[in-house]
Amino acid sequence: MIRIGTSGFHYDDWIGPFYPEGCSTEQFLSIYATHFNALELNFSFYRMPTSGQMESFIRRTDGKVVFAVKAHRSFTHDRTAGHNDLLAFQEALRPLREADLLCATLLQFPGSFRQTEENRRYLKSIGEQLHQPVFEFRNVEWSEPAILKWLFTLRFGYCCVDEPSLPGLMPPLAVATSQVAYVRFHGRNTARWYAHNQPHERYDYRYSTAEISEWVGKIINLDRQAEHTLVFFNNHFAAKAVDGAKNLARLLQAASHGEMSR
Repeated sequence: MIRIGTSGFHYDDWIGPFYPEGCSTEQFLSIYATHFNALELNFSFYRMPTSGQMESFIRRTDGKVVFAVKAHRSFTHDRTAGHNDLLAFQEALRPLREADLLCATLLQFPGSFRQTEENRRYLKSIGEQLHQPVFEFRNVEWSEPAILKWLFTLRFGYCCVDEPSLPGLMPPLAVATSQVAYVRFHGRNTARWYAHNQPHERYDYRYSTAEISEWVGKIINLDRQAEHTLVFFNNHFAAKAVDGAKNLARLLQAASHGEMSR
């Protein structure tokens, strides 16, 4: 089953383009749940989440939205997380697991995370302790066929990405290495990927229908290989992620109707 959503939902600049004028931030999530059935939580990268927050998310979406949760940076960028940190993270996600609403745990690694034996050992260790781990890499060394085969053997997920075509970044591979197929659209803002004053500038990009169409066949194929297919738009500036997600949903629906009419 293909589920589409956005990376995050709590953006003040979505008021107007997506959320109604005058609505409170407390209403954001319930409004989001009327449009999408999947959500990638990424605040958890910056601060360790709590079980109370997850219970609130379930309550405010009436159990109709499935979640992917981005692992805290101590597991990926800093790699300083200890046993107690792991226990705290696992406990935070417990309500989602018990409600059968946790589809994946996303671990996004920086470009400095090289493809080495030591790092492969780290991935195996952390992946075995998290629910449905999906690894997103920023270093092209991790796109080698041998690595994809290794992930498949371990049944760890690979995060497919659409991002600028820049030296060293990951190519737009469409591969499923576990029962969860996972795709993230970051935008193609080549000029601002590295040269930006504010982090959001990197994701200030509106996908054209033609660009999204490049992924329709790939996503359909991924869904044939996996039990769950999750697609999230991370080009969040000014709610451009919402536009991309809805456009993809329309294109997939049209493609589905086309196949049924044959």
